Amino acid sequence: MKLYEYLGKELFARYDIPVPAGRVVESAEQAEEAAAELGEVVIKSQVLTGKRGKAGGIAFASSAGEARTEAERIFKMELGGFKAEKLLVEEKIQIEQEIYLALTVDGTAQKPVVLVSLDGGMDVEDVPEERMIRWPVDVTVGLQGFMVREICRQLGVSGDLQKEFIKLLPRLYRLFREMDAELAEINPLALTPGGLVAADAKVTIDDDALYRHKDLPRIREKTDLELQAEELDLAYVELDGDIAVMANGAGITMATLDMVQHYGGTPANFLDFGGGADVEKTSQSLELLLGTDPRVLLINIFGGITRCDVVAEAFSRVKESKGIDLPVSFRLVGTNEAEGRAILEKAGIKSFTSMEEAVSHAVDLLKQS
Repeated sequence: MKLYEYLGKELFARYDIPVPAGRVVESAEQAEEAAAELGEVVIKSQVLTGKRGKAGGIAFASSAGEARTEAERIFKMELGGFKAEKLLVEEKIQIEQEIYLALTVDGTAQKPVVLVSLDGGMDVEDVPEERMIRWPVDVTVGLQGFMVREICRQLGVSGDLQKEFIKLLPRLYRLFREMDAELAEINPLALTPGGLVAADAKVTIDDDALYRHKDLPRIREKTDLELQAEELDLAYVELDGDIAVMANGAGITMATLDMVQHYGGTPANFLDFGGGADVEKTSQSLELLLGTDPRVLLINIFGGITRCDVVAEAFSRVKESKGIDLPVSFRLVGTNEAEGRAILEKAGIKSFTSMEEAVSHAVDLLKQS
C-alpha cells in the first residue's frame, strides 16, 4: 500500500527524521491560511503518482494570495488519472544540495538494500550506475554504524554531513523494518544550512503486513475505472497510450503490451479478462474498453479454456448493440477457432493467426487514424 507524501512525512517525524514544517489542506482557502502562517511555501498535490513537478502538480508561492491561486489550479488538475483531494503546503526550504536516499527490497538477494546518491532530484532515474551506492543489509545483523561510515566513504562524504548521515540512515532503516515497508524513499534528501531534511517522502507498506499497522489509513490506489473493472472481476490497469488491449491471461496480455511498444505503439491499458469467460463477461470487458475512447482496439486471444467462438460472439453482440466505430485488430487462435472466425467475418472483421501480425496491424491502424 502506497502512502501519500504527507503520511510518509508523518512517519518520518515519528522516527525523528527532519521534515519541513507544513499543513495538509483540503481547499484553496486553507492553503491561503497555511501560507499566511508559513511564509514562502511549496504546494504539493497529494496523489499516488510520480513526476508531479514536471506535470505541474507542485508549485511555489511567495504570498498567501499566490498560494490560494496555485492551490485552485492544482485542485483542478488530473495527474496520472487522479485528482487531488488534499494538498501539502510546506515552508520553502533553502536547498544547497539534493541527495537521493532509499531503502527497498532486493528480490534477488532477498535482503533490504540501501540506495544512495549525491545526484538526487527529479531525474534520479538517469543517474549513472557508478554514481549510485547499493548496500545490501543482512537483517540478522542490521544496519550498523560502521556500515553507514563505509557508505559515506564510498560517497565521498565526511565532516558534518557524515555525522548527519550516521544519525539519519539508521532511523530510516528502523522505520523500514518496523513498519514492514517495501520502500522508504527520500528524494530529494535536502542538504540545508540547518542539516539534512526530507523534502519528499515515498513509503510503501507490505499489504500482507497491514494487519500489524491498524493505525495506518487504508488507501485506495485505483482509479474509478480500475475500481469498476474490479467489480466485474477483471484485471485492469489504466495506461497512457492510444491502443486499447484485451487478452486472456496475464502473460499473454503483458506480451501484447510489450509487442505494441516494440512496433512503435503505446498501449492504453492492461486488460486480462481471464480464462473461461462467457459471452456476458467478455461483452462487459469490451464495453469497459470502449468507454475509455481509445483510437484502436487490439484483441489477442489464444483460446484454451477461453473459447474463440464465445469471444467472437461477444464482439459481434457489442458491435451490433453499442456500435464499434474505431479500427480493430483481432488475433484469434485455439479452441473453436474456425467457428469464431466465421462469426467475425459476418461482422466484417478480419482476424489474424499471428500475434505479431495483429499487433503490427494495430499500430499501422493507429498511424492511419
